[in-house]
Amino acid sequence: MKNTAAQTVTTTLADLYRAIDRQHAVTITYLKPGETEPTVRTVEIHEVRTTKNGGIVIVAMCRLRGEERQFHLSGIQTYTLHRIAYALDRPAPTKYERPAPAPADSADALFFYELARDQDDADHTPRTLIQTDTDLAA
Repeated sequence: MKNTAAQTVTTTLADLYRAIDRQHAVTITYLKPGETEPTVRTVEIHEVRTTKNGGIVIVAMCRLRGEERQFHLSGIQTYTLHRIAYALDRPAPTKYERPAPAPADSADALFFYELARDQDDADHTPRTLIQTDTDLAA
């Protein structure tokens, strides 16, 4: 069992990435924000993400719940790397399929259609475009 307080974040991430590469389960002792008692979970890590504020999130299948869960790296107190292989199937990500556009018979209709494409589907806020964002290219 490794204590995350006794090692660097880089060492912890290297161990967790190694578990992902080898597809080995990891048992973590996790303290949720605002709680006093940690929980112990055996997880199958699939992804490591960063949040907008710089936090690190572990995306994994929880063997207790059988569902995909997210764990903040800062909440992981201890972890144990196992040699047991993954046993759970990760659900396929769901993706919103945009319906085919209606034929634009005027320049105004085309303009408003393109303007609507630039809005984020979830909350209708303008999309933040990045250099690698090619799904808006026609």
